[in-house]
Amino acid sequence: MKLTFEANLQFQQDAVKSVTDLFEGQPMEDAVAEYSLNEQNSLNLINGVRNSLVLSQEQILDNLRAIQKRNDITPATALDSMNFSVEMETGTGKTYVYLKTVYELFRQYGFKKFVIVVPSVAIREGVLKNLEITHEHFQNLYDNVPVHFQVYDSSKVSSLRGFATGNTIEILVINVDSFAKDENIINKPNDKLNGQKPVAFIQSARPIVIADEPQNMETEKRKEAINNLNPLCTLRYSATHRKQYNLIYCLNPVKAYDLGLVKQIEVDSVIEENALNDAFVSLDEITPYKTKITAKISIHVNDKTGVNKKRFTVRAGDDLYKLSNQREVYKEGYIIEEIDASNNCISLSNGNILYKGQRQGGLNDEVMKFQIRKTVEEHLKKEKKLKSKGIKVLSLFFIDKVANYRAYDEAGNPQQGKFAQWFEEIYHEYISKPEYKELNRFSIEEVHNGYFSQDKKGKVKDTSGETKADDDTYSLIMKDKETLLDVSNPLRFIFSHSALREGWDNPNVFQICTLNESKSDIKKRQEIGRGLRLAVDRTGKRIYEQNINRLTVIANESYLDFAKALQREIEEDCGVEFAGRIKNKRERNAVKYRKGFEADPKFLDLWEKIKQKTVYRVNYDSQDLIVRAAKAVSELPEIKAPSVRSTKVSVGMTDEGIEINYVGDKVESYGGYTWKIPDVLGYIQSKTELTRSAIHAILSKSERIGDILTNPQLFLDLASQAIKKALYDIMIDGIKYQKIGDVEYEMTLFEAQELEVYLNDFTFKVSDGSKTIYEEFMPLDSGAESQFAKDCETSEQVKFYFKLPNWFKIPTPIGNYNPDWAIVFEGEKKIYFVAETKNTGKQRVDLSKLSGDEQLKIKCGKAHFDGFDDVEYKVVSKVGQMLK
Repeated sequence: MKLTFEANLQFQQDAVKSVTDLFEGQPMEDAVAEYSLNEQNSLNLINGVRNSLVLSQEQILDNLRAIQKRNDITPATALDSMNFSVEMETGTGKTYVYLKTVYELFRQYGFKKFVIVVPSVAIREGVLKNLEITHEHFQNLYDNVPVHFQVYDSSKVSSLRGFATGNTIEILVINVDSFAKDENIINKPNDKLNGQKPVAFIQSARPIVIADEPQNMETEKRKEAINNLNPLCTLRYSATHRKQYNLIYCLNPVKAYDLGLVKQIEVDSVIEENALNDAFVSLDEITPYKTKITAKISIHVNDKTGVNKKRFTVRAGDDLYKLSNQREVYKEGYIIEEIDASNNCISLSNGNILYKGQRQGGLNDEVMKFQIRKTVEEHLKKEKKLKSKGIKVLSLFFIDKVANYRAYDEAGNPQQGKFAQWFEEIYHEYISKPEYKELNRFSIEEVHNGYFSQDKKGKVKDTSGETKADDDTYSLIMKDKETLLDVSNPLRFIFSHSALREGWDNPNVFQICTLNESKSDIKKRQEIGRGLRLAVDRTGKRIYEQNINRLTVIANESYLDFAKALQREIEEDCGVEFAGRIKNKRERNAVKYRKGFEADPKFLDLWEKIKQKTVYRVNYDSQDLIVRAAKAVSELPEIKAPSVRSTKVSVGMTDEGIEINYVGDKVESYGGYTWKIPDVLGYIQSKTELTRSAIHAILSKSERIGDILTNPQLFLDLASQAIKKALYDIMIDGIKYQKIGDVEYEMTLFEAQELEVYLNDFTFKVSDGSKTIYEEFMPLDSGAESQFAKDCETSEQVKFYFKLPNWFKIPTPIGNYNPDWAIVFEGEKKIYFVAETKNTGKQRVDLSKLSGDEQLKIKCGKAHFDGFDDVEYKVVSKVGQMLK
């Protein structure tokens, strides 16, 4: 099959015109000039042909400003260089656009010499493939105009003479590293060229340079090398410019998405749940200093709320058992013996070695296997749906270790790695189902294969993506581009090394799955970029239906993290300012107290009533606690085995940012595993401070001890929470507060606290400062609080009010409690209120709708203020409810 191309897509025409209009006013007869090639020790019989520009800098600047104004880009004030930037989102035909621009610059002005500079072999092979597959298309469009294109080869530098002397469109594709250094062959005098430097032939032609992905060529050395080509101008094409030079066209990700020029994106998030039973260690970073080497690791630690992941900076000799607050799974073999900066790894005393990005513990293999399962499932659903439309579906797996797909035995014979084994097992399971019978046309061995670089013996190997061996792999990927789109070709599932990611650019990639044993540093835009192009059918025709063009990324992270990272990258790469980003758009304001409020009689009158500090005492019956706590543990929900959950969401782009919509869920449980059982009584004792005998009595009475075998850590955390809740309930039922002599909240704390806040929708702007302690702004946390403040200010019965500062805290068994408001209310009599504002969606506050902790703290607040004369404690949603 052949890919077909559309010549009249408006957004592409706009991009081409944005470049060609730069030269408006340039006479065609003056666009090229002949000159003599003065080669040393030879006759001057060879004439060169070069581009020539007669427009003045002022004319170019006028043209530039007119283009920018037309494209809603801030016009330039001066022309500081002949570099011009074109921003086009990945998948919208950037390479096609600049190749068409070459033809248009020739048609309109007669420019003939063009150099396409690329930063990598992968992009070079992609450009070469595009030159080949678009050649017939452009020949039909431009009356078979003669075109000659070549890739620079340092072993054939004499071909550059043809570039300089050719009187047709000449296109040279060259990697920037081929000419960026003085020692490059192109920059040295060459005997084959009569002592000339090969680069001189390029310089003499005054080419228009096209920089593909220029953000990867921004070092001073590379910029200088491009300028040394003596370009007439440099056109810079990218989706992610690091620096924009005279921006003339912008098609950013949001515009491309809105116009339907790229696939819709879905994220199928595959993450482990309740898997906290193993000794988890993740090596995140190694930092060498002159006198020491440190590493940043993540482990699971015991804390107040249970077991949670925490990051530490560690040195050799550190004991993870101590760092984890004595988690038993780290007790033996988890001392860091060595941190090796040269190999980016750490050694543990149990003999394990972890490399940067790697982790141990948890359900690593299970998560990756489930990712393969979700990819196969998604693929077959789409293939069945699109079969009748003649659309081939491809799935792309990126892996960081080739041996996980293809390994070798001692004799050098190839064997399947674990990924290949898992794939075949899962594919066989699905393709055997009745609903996919029509798709079962090829053997399992034919539907998957790997594209990897090889060593001299032909064995596949891990790679950096920039070696000589990778050149052949990129070439093969590009050569097979159209073959892979043929529905009769059985290959549907492709495994490739992550380092070769740039080489993949196939329109019918519908699933992308990254199976990395180490943490990937690949950007989200790079990850989705390999599959953003609109799909084509069996005739090579592009498909525009949104229901068809859906790219599913099977990710081993939460979809929220994925969406946030994607939005952050778009903002950083493209300068897109999504609406609703409060902190970047609203000023930070100081919260100031009204001058002299501390001498205001109304404030002093109220403050005297509430300033006393208290201490609490509790009494409870131990046997009652055991009964209540055992009941709470017995009523715990089912303890589920560790599992892997897949959550699929669609990802959209709006002016407000990345938008996610829930699509569906799937869970795979891993019961039947054997887990190491920790010290059950010791763990619960550390969370509740009860005696071991009391805890034993509670667990025995609950009849739930057997659940420990299913998921030890989950049972311990849930049981601890249930026992603590029963303990707090029984303690607070009998709580008593007593004033502590003359100990009180000091008024000087008002002066000591300096607040700065971002203004938001809840911040209350004070109009009548005489009724409160604030001068202008009152920082609040909810709409209910903001409305309450407004009502207090306008109410004739409220004489004085203020939000209690966060240091005004009442001690409780479950932590300190900070009430909301202090109020002087004057109706038939003067009443001093301390109020808590809550909105439960009803006329009166329904305490049962509040969380357990909130309910307990409110009970403590009431018990505290019961000991104060003339002070009432109320939970309200409106000012008018204080007297009810």
